[in-house]
Amino acid sequence: MERRSFLKNAGVGLAAGSVAMPAIAQNAPTIRWRLASSFPKSLDTIYGGAEFMAKRVAEATGGKFQIQVFAGGEIVPGPAVFDAVKDNTVEMAHTASYYFFGKDPTYAFDCAIPFGMTNRQLDAWMRYGNGSTLMGELYGKSNIVPIPCGNTGAQMGGWFRKEVKTVADINGLKIRIGGFAGEVLSKLGAVPQQIPGGDIYPSLEKGTIDAAEWIGPYDDQKLGFNKVAKYYYYPGWWEGGPQLSVYVNSAKYAELPKEYKAILHMACADAHVDMMAKYDAKNPTALKQLVGSGTQLRQYPKVIMDAAYKAAMELYAETSKTNPGFKKVYDDYAKFQTDQNLWFGIAEGAYVSYMNTKR
Repeated sequence: MERRSFLKNAGVGLAAGSVAMPAIAQNAPTIRWRLASSFPKSLDTIYGGAEFMAKRVAEATGGKFQIQVFAGGEIVPGPAVFDAVKDNTVEMAHTASYYFFGKDPTYAFDCAIPFGMTNRQLDAWMRYGNGSTLMGELYGKSNIVPIPCGNTGAQMGGWFRKEVKTVADINGLKIRIGGFAGEVLSKLGAVPQQIPGGDIYPSLEKGTIDAAEWIGPYDDQKLGFNKVAKYYYYPGWWEGGPQLSVYVNSAKYAELPKEYKAILHMACADAHVDMMAKYDAKNPTALKQLVGSGTQLRQYPKVIMDAAYKAAMELYAETSKTNPGFKKVYDDYAKFQTDQNLWFGIAEGAYVSYMNTKR
């Protein structure tokens, strides 16, 4: 009797489930959006992050919510995606917010600032600190809803045609770099250059620039920088954990059913973790291959790191005096980072330092 009762109840439950799911799918609206990426298709990690997210959204909605991803330049140039979303030329974008430093340097906090937080530290600030609220307020002024969607982890410090051993070696150096990092290096006498990723190789090859930063071993090897610059420096002190973001036009976001909003956020979170995992998996092999082919790995001398840190702190103080919005975010960010550095230095930092002596 108990068995028959169980089977009967189980049958009812299964039948209800089999009816409920298609009913939800049938009632869900069909939505087609376009996403403009700031990145080329050749970079399967960063550009691929948007494709990964779009695939997850389609899978979770039974194909009802489709997001078509376009590489930088296919709809609008990579640097123009901010305005494209703001003006509703496209519904979405996938980009790095420090590209929009010129609009307001405060946008850089949504990605990376020199000597800023790492990937996990930034995640903590965004999820359990005030990061998400502060960024939401900032982007809201431009009709944009930002959603974290990827991170590269700490980046490398760039490719140089000649070694840099002292601060004097930075003076007059023409380096492809932008945003806050460019302004910091300007204080040390460098001449920052704003050059799109696709133009870095020929610029280094021709000697138009002396150095260039990009991302890390996996992507840098793809672009062939080791063929035109011998010295590979680390760490990229200007990008300790640069976050990529999805931008959604606020009006279009408001039109989404609540279920679709939830799915979009979950898909972005999944892509966020996937991108970092992919870089962590791919970078070690690429770095060994680069060194094996003749690349000279160099750590930035402490004297250069110290000079850059001092210049960065001066720049933040100067910017805070003239930009109240920046000061509000920076004060909160810096306080959170102080506690994060204390914790990471005690536990994980000590552990990693020890393990590096054994492997």
